[in-house]
Amino acid sequence: MSAMLAALLAGLTAGLIHVLSGPDHLAAVAPLTGGRRVAAWRAGFLWGLGHSTGVLAVGLLALWLRSALPLEALSSWSERLVGVVLIGVGLWGFRRVLQGPIESHVHVHAACAVGVLHGIAGSSHFLGVLPALALPSTAASLGYLGGFGTGTVVAMSGFAFGVGLIGSERAPQHRRWLLSASSAIAIVVGAVWLRG
Repeated sequence: MSAMLAALLAGLTAGLIHVLSGPDHLAAVAPLTGGRRVAAWRAGFLWGLGHSTGVLAVGLLALWLRSALPLEALSSWSERLVGVVLIGVGLWGFRRVLQGPIESHVHVHAACAVGVLHGIAGSSHFLGVLPALALPSTAASLGYLGGFGTGTVVAMSGFAFGVGLIGSERAPQHRRWLLSASSAIAIVVGAVWLRG
């Protein structure tokens, strides 16, 4: 197996694990799903794409500057911003529940923007960056980052699709319950992130 393929597969695996083991990731996308399977999948895909873009930006910057960036200070402030955004997503979800029938429209810009913020924020995204810095070649580093991004998109798309199955159009009461629960979880996780 070539070093490039090994780096790509390692990145893919790390991206899958990273997304599914992060309560902030799951809490951020669940209220953004629209209650339909396709709409939910799309929200997860866009969140994953945004997250991958953020991680790729941090990774490329880290590769370029290696040791000159104050990544720890940036990470601390961006984690707090993620907390505020999660609370905002949760409050927005509760507002949708209280307004009456829950539309199944996916807020494309919101899903992507929240994903980008998560990609550049926090220390956990270093799973996507640090191994890339340790690889022997730029090609292998870029392969790892590409695999990590792909794993992120696949994992979040799958999670959001599952949320969409639970809140499918055939069961509007499930959609209302799911949005309420996911909004509450987003607020709790956001509060924890703010405490840092």
